[in-house]
Amino acid sequence: MPDKISRYDLQTTNLEHAEMRKPRTRTLRSDIVFTFALGIGLTVAWQLRHEIALLYISALFAVVLMPVLRGVQKIKIGKWSPGRGSAITIILLVVGGSITLFVLFALPPVARDAREFVKELPERGPEMLSRLKHLPFASRLDVAALNARLQDYASNFVTYLFTSVSTWASGIFKIAAGIILTIYFMLEGEKAYHWILSFFAQPGRDRLNQTLLKADVRMGRWLLGQATLMLILGVYSTVVFTLLHVRYSYALGVVMGVTNIIPVIGAMVSLALVIIAAAMDSWMRVLYVLIAYGIYAQVENSYLTPKIMQSSVDLPGLAIIVSLLIGSAIDGVMGAMVAVPTAVLVAVILDEYAVKRDVEE
Repeated sequence: MPDKISRYDLQTTNLEHAEMRKPRTRTLRSDIVFTFALGIGLTVAWQLRHEIALLYISALFAVVLMPVLRGVQKIKIGKWSPGRGSAITIILLVVGGSITLFVLFALPPVARDAREFVKELPERGPEMLSRLKHLPFASRLDVAALNARLQDYASNFVTYLFTSVSTWASGIFKIAAGIILTIYFMLEGEKAYHWILSFFAQPGRDRLNQTLLKADVRMGRWLLGQATLMLILGVYSTVVFTLLHVRYSYALGVVMGVTNIIPVIGAMVSLALVIIAAAMDSWMRVLYVLIAYGIYAQVENSYLTPKIMQSSVDLPGLAIIVSLLIGSAIDGVMGAMVAVPTAVLVAVILDEYAVKRDVEE
């Protein structure tokens, strides 16, 4: 009797496996349900596109910062070495301490001069505008109109600050949320990574895992290359601004280096601040600053970026430029910041799954 039951169970199991192996036939009902589900999913994703972008950017930053985290974990003091949580705390303390020192030493002179500039604006405004008329192609400027507009801007500056509080608060909340999400991804990202991999069957799971690990290595090298470019620009800017006697040369040099992590946009914003600082003293100083930055931009674009970035992430210059344009169009500054590592990820996946190589005989 037990033998008969076991044979019956075995036959039933074999029939069930055979049914599972049969290809499922498509029906009109299944196609309609799939179309509606896909449409609903895309609609929900579009409504939550900003939140999804924040999650993606935070996860990508966590992946990029993992080499730094592993480097901190290798530190040994006697028999003690920091765990993952302690290493993240050390990184946060270093970054927070650097920002605090910058604020304490660099911003007070700027704030003091800004207050004095606002007080003296009614007197210095016409003087600055009269200097502006001596520049080429500026003879047609209406100095009186510009002066009146400048005074209106100065008087409405406080009102503008109060009306834009909600925008500033939203931006600060987004940055804080991104930092918190990045920390959580660094702490528990491996669990989420293996959970996502569990949706793929073998042997495709191992192949996908190896592909993503290759992308992880190249994205980590991107951070090293970007940090090198930031350091070069920061040192160059500080030296040039000091030689030209630009106000706040050290602070502006740090700003130029740090904002270089945001491609194109960061350099333009920081350069505008430098121009404002130089224009307080002399328009010739502004011209020297523009010449110095133009020389650096040529060297960076023609030599430094191709040499450093291509050796780091192994991407052609055209791919880097296209990725920056797409990233900035999708999510502005944040999209531009993660454009290159995203391009690295896409390039590795396409190289593994889409590129067809000739089989050597």
